[in-house]
Formats: sequence, C-alpha cells, structure tokens
Amino acid sequence: MSGVGVLDKAVLILEASAKGASLAELVHDTGLPRATAHRLAQALEAHDILQRDNEGRWRPGVKLGELAGASADILLASAEPVLNVLRDQTGESTQLYRRRADERICVLAAERASGLRDTVPVGSVLPMTAGSGAQVLLAWEPPEAILPLLPKCRFSSKALAEVRRRGFAQSVAEREAGVASVSAPIRDKTGRVVAAISVSGPIERMGRRAGDRLGMAVLRAGQRLSGL
Repeated sequence: MSGVGVLDKAVLILEASAKGASLAELVHDTGLPRATAHRLAQALEAHDILQRDNEGRWRPGVKLGELAGASADILLASAEPVLNVLRDQTGESTQLYRRRADERICVLAAERASGLRDTVPVGSVLPMTAGSGAQVLLAWEPPEAILPLLPKCRFSSKALAEVRRRGFAQSVAEREAGVASVSAPIRDKTGRVVAAISVSGPIERMGRRAGDRLGMAVLRAGQRLSGL
C-alpha cells in the first residue's frame, strides 16, 4: 500500500475487476463499503479506466490499453523487421493488431509491393467479431470475457478452442469477402496475449486452407516477438 488512501482503494477496485466483476463482487473482493466501491468504480469508468460489459460487470477500460500501448514502443520497433520478413516469406501483406475493448486496431503493417493485396492501413479499426486476428485476440481470454461477444461473432467457441490447440487462426471471407488471413499470438513476459500478427491476401492466392501453408511461418513470427 502507498499510504494514499483513495489511490490504494482505486487500485483494489482495478485488481478486482481484472476479469470482470459485479458491484457485489467488488465489495466482496476489496472489503470496501458498498457505497465506496460503487463511487470509485463510477469515477474510474468516467475516465475510461473501467468500463461495463453487456452484463453490467466492470472490466478494464480502453484508457488502460491506450496507456499500455504508449509504453510498448519496444514491440512496435521490434515488429517492423519481423513483419517485413514475414511479408517477403509469404508474398502477402502483414499486420500487427492490438485489442481495444470490443475492437482491434492495426498498429503496424507491411504491404505487398505490387499486385492484388489486402490493404489494412495503420490506424484501421476492425471488429473483434470476425477475422483471424480477432480469433487470436479472443482465444486465450477467460470464458467470462468471451461469452458476451460470441453471439455477435462469425466464429464459434469451438473455433476458438481449435485456435488454442494449434496455436494460430485462419479465416476465409470472414471479415471481408474475397479475403483470407492467418494470425498468431504475441505474448508478454507473463504469457498473456497482447497482440496478433497476421498475414492477409485474396483468397484466390491465399487459398481456403491458408493455415496449412502459412500457419507455422506466422506462428514463428509471433514467437519471435513474444516475451519482450
């Protein structure tokens, strides 16, 4: 404890909401009075440090992700040459995605030099409900974090289990007609998935089972960037 009462209580709230928590659970896990826990959770929500999901449970908010991303330049710096090598190995465009609440952001990309390609500009906001990148960013989340999104997803819980089993995801025309992609996780030093590395291109060139051909290359690229 720091000795700064309101800060210490706010940190207790953040820790208790890491995997989602109702007000009753916040009170139980922190030992704070109900009114105090509710007031602090609402204040953190007002700053986007906490947010509420479809079930009204508090979870870490987008501001935490933004702040974490701002300090994670080492990943971006390390990823650029890896994306370039993966692009050259596969002959397709490559991307790096981070999750922001119920969206994913393309934070880095290496485009195929010529010919038909899947262009995802840096800064593009894509859904967490379709595409191999979304599958990877969801697959290793706890069930309570996945279930609220699943009814909106174009993939199933069985598909996510398969992603966990083989270590990478593939999709065909799931996010966009005519586009196929293969993605793998990037993990931090604790093993938590913090980003997804992807290869994407037209189905006519990638094929409908692109994972069979490109999965191991994407998986190895993700492993090279893990643990930074």
